[in-house]
Amino acid sequence: MKKMPIKKNSKVAEMAPEYRFDYKKAKPNRFASRMKDAPLVAVIDPDVAKVFTTPQEVNKALRALISAMPK
Repeated sequence: MKKMPIKKNSKVAEMAPEYRFDYKKAKPNRFASRMKDAPLVAVIDPDVAKVFTTPQEVNKALRALISAMPK
């Protein structure tokens, strides 16, 4: 058996040049500071929305559930 050079199949090497990301050219996310204090939005199902009509009601129910959970 002949000794063949081992080819390294790298996913990056297989990618077209325009899809290779050069991390040296990356810049920090300019929107990150805005998102730090932004409220987190959770979408609830319509049947749940009929019961909880305000965000305060949802928060109150979730806090009650959290306090009932064992630590």
